Amino acid sequence: MPAAAASDGVVFVGHATLLIELDGARVLTDPLLRMGIAHVRRRVPLPDIADLLPLDAVLVSHAHADHLDPMSLRQVARDCPVIAPRGCAGLLRRSGVREVIEVEEGDRVDAGGIAVEAVHADHDGRRYPVGPPIAALGFLLDASTRIYFAGDTDLFDGMAELRPLDVALVPIWGWGPSLGPGHLDPRAAARAVALLQPRFALPIHWATYLPLPYRRGHPLLREPGPAFAAHVAELAPETCVALVRPGEALEL
Repeated sequence: MPAAAASDGVVFVGHATLLIELDGARVLTDPLLRMGIAHVRRRVPLPDIADLLPLDAVLVSHAHADHLDPMSLRQVARDCPVIAPRGCAGLLRRSGVREVIEVEEGDRVDAGGIAVEAVHADHDGRRYPVGPPIAALGFLLDASTRIYFAGDTDLFDGMAELRPLDVALVPIWGWGPSLGPGHLDPRAAARAVALLQPRFALPIHWATYLPLPYRRGHPLLREPGPAFAAHVAELAPETCVALVRPGEALEL
C-alpha cells in the first residue's frame, strides 16, 4: 500500500479500515490488519503498518470481531486514544490500548483538531457470541472537510440530518455471500447516499475479505462496488462515487 498523501485524503486500507487525513491530523477507523480472522481470509495485500503511523486517534464503530480486532489494535493504537462505543473499554484495554474514550450518540471528542461526533447506526454492535449489549455508532469528522464514517448500519430515520457532507464512507456489503440485518447492500447504500447528499461517496466493507473456500478473484470481491456506483448514478446523480480499491486513496 502506498504511503498516504501529505494533503487531505482518505486511504481505503480495506474492509472498514480507512486512514483519514484532515488538516494535518490522522485518524484510522476500525483497524483490521491481518490475513485471517476465524474462517475469513484477506484476499488483498496487507498494508505496511509504518504507512499508517503516527495516528492522532483510532475510531472503533462497534465490538464485532471484524471491527474491533485486538491483534490489529496492538499494532496501531498503543500511543493514541481509541474512541469507541460505551461498553468497549474492558476489551480495548485487554488489547493493549492505554487511552480509551467511550462515547454515546451526540458526544463530541477532539482528535488532533478534528471534531469527532458519535452518531446513530442501525446495527447490533455487541461482541458475539455472548457479549453484553453494546451500541454501534457512526462518526462525523468535522474540520475543513466534513466526513461521515458509517461503520456498519442499515438505513435509519434521521440519516438525512447528517448533512451537509463532503464525503460519505458507506458500507456496501459484508465479507460473505449473504447479508444479515443491519447491513447495506449496493442499492440500499445508494439510497443512503441519496439521503446524505455528499459530494463524494466512497464504498467500504467490500473487496477485501472472503470466507474459506472462496478464492482471490471471486466475483464478490469485484461486483458490489460497480453495482453501487450504478445505483448512485440512478438515485443520487449529483454525488461522485470514488470507486477505490484497497490501498488506493481519494484525495480531497
